[in-house]
Amino acid sequence: MTLFGKKIPIVFSLLIWFIVWEAIGQAKFSSIIPPFSGVIQAAVTILPTEKFHTAAMISLRSFGIGMALAILIGIPLGILMARVQGLGRILGMWVNIFVSAPISALVPLLMAVVGIGETTVVVTVFLFAVFVIILDTQVGVVHADRSLVDMARAFGAKRHQIYTKVLILSALPEMLAGLRLGAIRGVKGVVIGQLLVAIIGVGELFELYSQHFLMEEFWALVVTVFLFAFAVSEAIAALERRVEYYASAR
Repeated sequence: MTLFGKKIPIVFSLLIWFIVWEAIGQAKFSSIIPPFSGVIQAAVTILPTEKFHTAAMISLRSFGIGMALAILIGIPLGILMARVQGLGRILGMWVNIFVSAPISALVPLLMAVVGIGETTVVVTVFLFAVFVIILDTQVGVVHADRSLVDMARAFGAKRHQIYTKVLILSALPEMLAGLRLGAIRGVKGVVIGQLLVAIIGVGELFELYSQHFLMEEFWALVVTVFLFAFAVSEAIAALERRVEYYASAR
């Protein structure tokens, strides 16, 4: 962030928001928004508890399995759609529809297919993440430098070597961008799935705190989930910055 021509750390902007939040909470404009200091105290209280650890492990497990499935299916399918024109035309429209569609509206319908439980949450994470991973992977492979592919063929590279040493490396910036967006959408999928269908994990805590009007604990959980999503996003973004030379060379 730049202010008056000087670069200011992003933490400073967060500090401003926290000060504003504290002022609004202390003014008691609404019982829904407690002071930020109370949220911090609630976080210190609930985060070390066994109940939170259990809920967090359930949510992390659902998120991890769903994202793993999205990556294992999304990246190969995106590569195939880019290399096989017929497949790209057939599936491309549906991928674009599901990327822009409100997937949360389909979550309650999953109960009729996979029932109520952690499996539903895993499927929800998968649906939230897989389509953006497919789309970004397809775009990256499509825009790979054709001259590099031709050169690899001229030097006798086999088909699998063209994919692993040329196409995937050239498409890596877009693939990582898809993973970052998919991970953020996957966090949304965990919370929405656990709130709407299977009241387990973090969703169970959200339901408990909101029903009992424990706003400090509720907002502490919201901030924790936001920080987790931000940490995942920044970790993948850091990896993106390390492979920027592929994009510049391309």
